[in-house]
Amino acid sequence: MRFQDVAKLSTRMFKTNPARTWLTILGMGVGTAAVVTLVGLGFGLQGILLEQIILGDTLLSLNVRNPGSRVVTLTDEQLAAFRAIPNVVDIAPLASFSALITFNDVSGNITLQGVGPNYFRYAGVTAEEGDVFKEGGESEDRNKVIFSKATLKLFQVDDPKSVIGKSVRFRLFVKNPETGETQEVSISKEFIVKGISNDAAMITATIPLEELQANIKVPFYERAQVKVTRTDDLVPVQDEIVKRGFVVTTLSKTVEQANKIFQGIQGVLAVFGGIALVVSAIGMFNTMTVTLLERTGEIGVMRTIGASPGDIRTLFISEAVVVGFLGGLVGMGIGVGMGLILNLAMNVAAASFGGASVQLFRFPLPFLGFITLFSAVVGLLTGVFPARRAAALSPLDAIRYK
Repeated sequence: MRFQDVAKLSTRMFKTNPARTWLTILGMGVGTAAVVTLVGLGFGLQGILLEQIILGDTLLSLNVRNPGSRVVTLTDEQLAAFRAIPNVVDIAPLASFSALITFNDVSGNITLQGVGPNYFRYAGVTAEEGDVFKEGGESEDRNKVIFSKATLKLFQVDDPKSVIGKSVRFRLFVKNPETGETQEVSISKEFIVKGISNDAAMITATIPLEELQANIKVPFYERAQVKVTRTDDLVPVQDEIVKRGFVVTTLSKTVEQANKIFQGIQGVLAVFGGIALVVSAIGMFNTMTVTLLERTGEIGVMRTIGASPGDIRTLFISEAVVVGFLGGLVGMGIGVGMGLILNLAMNVAAASFGGASVQLFRFPLPFLGFITLFSAVVGLLTGVFPARRAAALSPLDAIRYK
């Protein structure tokens, strides 16, 4: 049987039984839409998490911290020793002190940090409003400070833009290592708020490290970002630093673990959506079986005029594939449409309450292509049994069937 004959006969159902055909396609579409929507939710959640991570230098950096026992600490001598480790290209330390901040005549406790401009690139810290310190702009940033998002909550500020350009003052609380007493050190100058970072977990204010060191002696650093040359260098450098007694974490491993977790979540969501797809496939199988009974006489005539069992089998399977494929397209349209509508509704609600927009549902093109192909395969599987029954019918019995 020629291809054009198969195509013409396998699509004839849209003329002979259009209502039942489209209802079958819609049933397949609903099952496919459930899979598309739920897995799209998994992709969206994964994307929201990974968007908080800046790729590039961040994934080539090691986060080194002091051990809880403080047997060793991150001093300038230790950082110089780190620089001598093969494949270490740069180090960005962070100093941290408890402080009292005065902003708009209101005072509160805060953690005052001192960093260089390269720290932001290696730690994955970005500005949600304003800007962070930039390399080459050290002279301009000497009197600037960067707030975290959590700091805005301390002062009950809703609009981050209203903070940019405002002045603040600090008083540090420094522990004397010899006597153990805490001393209060006032920083004489005022600092101008330059930006709001994306850190929503800690109440911090960050000033240039050189400016902090000009006002107080830094005995050791709280942590440091150690940048390596290539991804393959992360493990050897990490092992060397751990041998020296420090705690080391890598963002690349965190990303890898997060991807594994979300793959599991997507699998679970796909199973729930697959249940609806199985129900739709059962309905399609029932439709194909009914079609077989209705067309038994037609099959007898086709066999009598020379159609082979293989031709009959090909005809029924092609009909099932067409229905499955179109069901996949319809389901993809329904699922993607629902996801986009929900994304729009959430972003409108977030904008009205001053929140950030997010894409909770995401649909990568390779995934959509796989779903379309998978729907056609499901149609193929549901049509195999009716096709075999149709091919096995005796031409004489088929003609007599009423």
